[in-house]
Amino acid sequence: MRLFWRWLGLLAAACLALQLFFVARIAMMAVVNPQSTTFQRSEAWRIATEKGALRWSEQWLPYAQISEHLKRAVIASEDDGFAYHDGVDWDALEKAWQKNAKAQAQAQARAQAKARPAARAPKVVGGSTITQQLAKNLFLSGERNLLRKGQEFLLAFMLETLLDKERILEIYLNNVEWGEGVFGAEAAAQHYFNKPAARLAPSEAARLAVMLPRPKYFEKNLNSGYLASRAATIAARMGGAELP
Repeated sequence: MRLFWRWLGLLAAACLALQLFFVARIAMMAVVNPQSTTFQRSEAWRIATEKGALRWSEQWLPYAQISEHLKRAVIASEDDGFAYHDGVDWDALEKAWQKNAKAQAQAQARAQAKARPAARAPKVVGGSTITQQLAKNLFLSGERNLLRKGQEFLLAFMLETLLDKERILEIYLNNVEWGEGVFGAEAAAQHYFNKPAARLAPSEAARLAVMLPRPKYFEKNLNSGYLASRAATIAARMGGAELP
């Protein structure tokens, strides 16, 4: 029994040390721009091994040099409560749970009707705020399970506690993926519109914002009807998006 408690104590100490490491890393980001994220490093490795060469485009821009249209478009599309929440939008998360549960129930009903094995239990997906997305990209793997989601919540709270909203949005817009090997607002603006991120028009900003959930897909389907219609919807909402 002593051995069990000793291992349990070591595990608790390791978990605490990991959280303190995250706190220190995030605190540094108040004054130091992150050089890369966990997601970027994994993508760089994947592209280099699959393609045999690394095509990469990224350039950091200060918050003031990123188009206000793009800031508003991303907030309107990804997280319209960004200015108010504490890192997690519980209402959006509850709706995502309900949607997942409904989809899973429908999948199980179809499986039973066809005498197939029952589908897996619903995962916690959707409803992520900009802060949660940043936490995941900065530090976590692409796995989707309750343990990883719990760590994502903790990291989101750390980010909101140690950084202001403007800094969170600045880091997010400079590191988010907008295509294969295309990271950050400046790289995206140059890649898709051959112009600096500071000069993006409202319609261009809206299109970039809509691409965020599936950037690699939309990079190959720029003429998608959904992309055009959704971008028009986001452009109409941008005026109501509150900036930090």
